Amino acid sequence: MQEEFSYVAETSKSFDEAVVSLLSSIDKKGWVIFNVIDISERLAAKGFKHSPIKIVEICNGKYANYFLSKNRYVSLCMPCRINVLEDDGKVKIASMRPSIMSKFFSGIEEQEAEAVEKDIIEIIDNAK
Repeated sequence: MQEEFSYVAETSKSFDEAVVSLLSSIDKKGWVIFNVIDISERLAAKGFKHSPIKIVEICNGKYANYFLSKNRYVSLCMPCRINVLEDDGKVKIASMRPSIMSKFFSGIEEQEAEAVEKDIIEIIDNAK
């Protein structure tokens, strides 16, 4: 079930190298980086310890405009997020599969959501 919802790629890069590589890959694909959230750092400030995880929020104006014009509630899935995380001692880069939006939001065609998914997978694969 997780494979239907998410795309996960393992990398041999260190956590920090994977983050830098992801940011570069996003830039090369022409997407905009909105924010980088260091979840483990924020939780540490509250006294909780977790292995590294960063969430990179990104957007492509063309896709955002198209989907918002079809269904404003798709904004619940915006901006797109790509996570870099350590899981069982391995560094992974993961994202929700945008194609699932067509199952939850009327007016969103699976074919159009798959175009976004193709970009996200390409960004991840180029970063790993």
